[in-house]
Amino acid sequence: MTVDPIHQFEIKRYVDLLNLSSVQFSFTNAAVFMFGIVAIIFFFLTYATRGRTLVPGRAQSAAEMSYEFIAKMVRDSAGNQGMVFFPLVFSLFMFVLVANVVGLIPYTFTVTAHLIVTAALALLVIGTVIIYGFVKHGTHFLHLFVPSGVPGFLLPFLVVIEVVSFLSRPISLSLRLFANMLAGHIALKVFAFFVVGLASAGVAGWFGATLPFLMIVALTALELLVAVLQAYVFAVLTSIYLNDAIHPGH
Repeated sequence: MTVDPIHQFEIKRYVDLLNLSSVQFSFTNAAVFMFGIVAIIFFFLTYATRGRTLVPGRAQSAAEMSYEFIAKMVRDSAGNQGMVFFPLVFSLFMFVLVANVVGLIPYTFTVTAHLIVTAALALLVIGTVIIYGFVKHGTHFLHLFVPSGVPGFLLPFLVVIEVVSFLSRPISLSLRLFANMLAGHIALKVFAFFVVGLASAGVAGWFGATLPFLMIVALTALELLVAVLQAYVFAVLTSIYLNDAIHPGH
């Protein structure tokens, strides 16, 4: 018996939409799950807010808590002006959260364990910062890279550091989410193989499989915590980066 912990991340093509010599567009399992995640969020929020009673039920309470949680996060990071970006931050938080949690269900697909997905989300955030910054502030947005009160001879070095730091944001934002989800799912797959392999060895193997089975339970709980924390971290960093588009001065 062999184990392939990477097999669970394989992209499978379902429908070829466009097939050129060097470019191929296909409807894949990743696309299916991303559409499904958006549908889950849409139907949950629609169901939760359909009545909007004064005394909310469980679904409405969950929706309102999510709204207030992200709204407070945006205000704390970017001030009241940052609420213009609330729909973006809330959408990203809900998408990453649901994608992470859905990926923990056996035989599902974890879209956030693919770097192309997390990189696209990170580039969306940084692209929004750059576009809004220039549209709102013009060339004054470049003050983001020019610290105030710095001696002239140090200024070129600090500008280079600020530019490199800014350009590294999408890399760190995407890699953090990708690496955490990828590593956790690989660990779960490996311990699951230990359980199956030992349990197939007979009565003695059943006792040997107890420890890796307990490890799976513990890792699943840890992965659930990581899934929520990574969605929170992604939303927090998004709010902080968007604050630079609103207040570009140091």
